[in-house]
Amino acid sequence: MSSTSASLPVDEAKLNAFMEKALDDMGAAAHAVLILLGDRLGIYKAMADSRPVTPAQLAERTGLNERYLREWLNANAAGGYVTYDPRTKAFTLPPEQAFALAIEESPAFIPGAFQLLGALYHDLPKVESAFQTGKGVGWHEHHHDLFRGTERFFRPNYNANLVPNWIPALDGVEAKLRRGAKVADVGCGLGSSTILMAKEYPKSTFFGFDYHGASIQMARESAQTAGIADRIQFEVAPAKSFPGSDYDFIAVFDCLHDMGDPAGAAAHVRQALQPDGTWMIVEPYAEDTPEANHTPLGRLCYSASTLVCVPASLAQDVGAALGAQAGEAKLRETVQAGGFTRFRRAAQTPFNLVFEAKP
Repeated sequence: MSSTSASLPVDEAKLNAFMEKALDDMGAAAHAVLILLGDRLGIYKAMADSRPVTPAQLAERTGLNERYLREWLNANAAGGYVTYDPRTKAFTLPPEQAFALAIEESPAFIPGAFQLLGALYHDLPKVESAFQTGKGVGWHEHHHDLFRGTERFFRPNYNANLVPNWIPALDGVEAKLRRGAKVADVGCGLGSSTILMAKEYPKSTFFGFDYHGASIQMARESAQTAGIADRIQFEVAPAKSFPGSDYDFIAVFDCLHDMGDPAGAAAHVRQALQPDGTWMIVEPYAEDTPEANHTPLGRLCYSASTLVCVPASLAQDVGAALGAQAGEAKLRETVQAGGFTRFRRAAQTPFNLVFEAKP
């Protein structure tokens, strides 16, 4: 401790309150690894019927070691992820927790987020170096769990909102898609958003673009599995130069802020659209001032942005580094710099802002 900090007056009550908060964060960080284990080993799924189960019964059900399970269950009980009955010594995964932890297609499914977060620890040395040099860390340079975890984390939200809420909130887009439209999903990642739209709008043709080759390969495999590969073409291409023109509808999901030159990407989208086309931009929920984002969601987004989003942008040309909490005003400015004249907030959720841009 420096002499300066040692001489600062310390309020003991405030210090103790902060230490309690830090202890809670330590417990959450350690328990995140157990959530990953529960997901990978299928433990939550084995408890998804929400019936009480002892460690021995769970071991028999899963084929896992009873002693490890007992410790894992107690940690989950201490964190409120499962409940414990001291009379029967049985543990229960309540229906609400099962909805979030065990049901992949649930709109509240969260294990993908912990898979994503686990990747960030792998990549800490790269980001540490970036802090010192000011250079970027490309999306492709991250641990592979980031790609799959991101897809698993975002897919439930898209399942819950994209077709029922977001597209209907756009002016005339749903009718075009029903009739048959040409659609581009730029920065499509593993293609979950593209595949979801292609399933819902069979008369339309879809193109998914991402600069990351490994993600595009996984997207192609997912389209084959879904039986709609004939209506989706996935290609490796950056946002500023993806091929094609005369698109009726272009979408970017949670990635405009990751781009090195988002205004340049906006200009290319503008050029690729039909004169009456629509660009949908989905971004993390954020207010326009930093202090308004000093919330639990803002904490998560700023942290992820520090480790992934800003480094990804700084690894590219221009390096605008909007960050995951850019806010509507900055996004409007960026989109208008690309040549769009109309921009409005079309929809929102507690986690996303959805914008409509027109030439």
